[in-house]
Amino acid sequence: MTKLETPGVDAPAKRALKGSLGATAIVFMVVAAASPLTVVGGATPLGILIGNGVGFPALYAISAIVLLFFAVGLATMTAHVPKPGAFFTYVGYGLGRSAGLASAWIAMLTYTAVQVAVYGYIGYILSVTVHSVGGPLLSWWVYSLAVIALVGVLGYRHIDLSSKILGVLLVAEVGIVLALVIAVVITGGEDGLSLAPFEPANVVSGSPGIGMMFAIAAFIGFEATAIFRDEARDPGKTIPRATYTAVIGIGVFSTLAAWALVMAWGPDGVMGVIAEDPGTFIITTMARYLGVVGEIGVNILLITAMFACVLSFHNVITRYQHSMSNAGVLPDRLGVVHTKHLSPHVSSIVQTVTAVLLIALFAVLNLDPVLQVFTWFAGVATLAIAILMAVTSVAVIVYFARTRKDRRPWNTIIAPALGLLGLIASAALIVAYFPIMVGDVDGTGAPAFGAVSWFLLALIALFPALGFVQAWWIKKSRPAAYTKLTDSIAG
Repeated sequence: MTKLETPGVDAPAKRALKGSLGATAIVFMVVAAASPLTVVGGATPLGILIGNGVGFPALYAISAIVLLFFAVGLATMTAHVPKPGAFFTYVGYGLGRSAGLASAWIAMLTYTAVQVAVYGYIGYILSVTVHSVGGPLLSWWVYSLAVIALVGVLGYRHIDLSSKILGVLLVAEVGIVLALVIAVVITGGEDGLSLAPFEPANVVSGSPGIGMMFAIAAFIGFEATAIFRDEARDPGKTIPRATYTAVIGIGVFSTLAAWALVMAWGPDGVMGVIAEDPGTFIITTMARYLGVVGEIGVNILLITAMFACVLSFHNVITRYQHSMSNAGVLPDRLGVVHTKHLSPHVSSIVQTVTAVLLIALFAVLNLDPVLQVFTWFAGVATLAIAILMAVTSVAVIVYFARTRKDRRPWNTIIAPALGLLGLIASAALIVAYFPIMVGDVDGTGAPAFGAVSWFLLALIALFPALGFVQAWWIKKSRPAAYTKLTDSIAG
């Protein structure tokens, strides 16, 4: 910046992201973040085992419907607010600058939490896999740090490179799962095909709050389509199209895959098989229906799926930081764009360092990479994103009620309101079952809110509070920057 430029006020061209991503490329970016194979192999068995049992597949469909309502308002807002800040910008336009900044910090918590959660899981999987083929037995965090370094290199370069890599990995993930679905359908599964997972009695059985947490987690990242606005080709059409395609695609795929897994072992037998080893359930199922090729293939693709997930979230976080920098709420250097790669390279480096520090902290604290790092922070991310999307739904309704820029009731009132109700109910269920998810118990061994639960829930309250305090400080010390607070740079 020159001496005449003010953070959050001026927007020089050198800080603008540019690109020509189409709807397909953006869908690959955000669906890769949702990591379909990680959902099918990790979240689905746990959702069945400790969630609502055989009825779990239906929660994917329910979540998809709720989030599709939310997506209607999000897409409508995208057309009228041509900024790439997504939640940060939309909440600011609807509910005020302070609320916008608070939502930005919740988003940062969400994406950072889910990213480090997967870094923990992929480190564990790599450690076990390498050792199983005769390699050295190294701690999980060594592999996590190696993956962070590789993601950092790709995130530093042009977004087109990441989108191409994610596209290849995503096609492979989806392909092997669809092959399993076809095999189950052709053979008729264990006890014949049925709609047992969608029967109301099964849907509300067990712990539906935990099931809903795992179901919503499958969609985290789809809403980030707007983040890539400045790098999209014809964003007015591309972003809404990518948003609807992502949420519908994730919903249909996850529901179908989860149903097939239940059918593969039968409604009466699937719980017992998962209980033996939830972590290898997908591999066992692949081996049964697709043989050795399926078993080896899914083992390899589980690793690449998680890599695709962290790479995608890395790109999302760096662009959130870029938008916040250009609005004057993060250090100015984070908004600089590389002259050759056209990427927010400084923001990418900062995100890489952040991931390294967090994984190092978890290693020092000797946290279990799956039962603690993955489970705890996936829970934080899921609850945070449900709250954030609920607030965004309110912002959409308020914005159009005030401005009257779009008078279509379905797009600006009805769909956002239905999404809001569904998200509030989902968040309430997740909070109610939170102690079970993190393993908090009382003196008798019964689930109860304890230190871990309260600490993790406090993070979700602390981050927006930080945003409100920062907004107050900016308004007091830099009034000109405050007036531009939600106007993150547009292309």
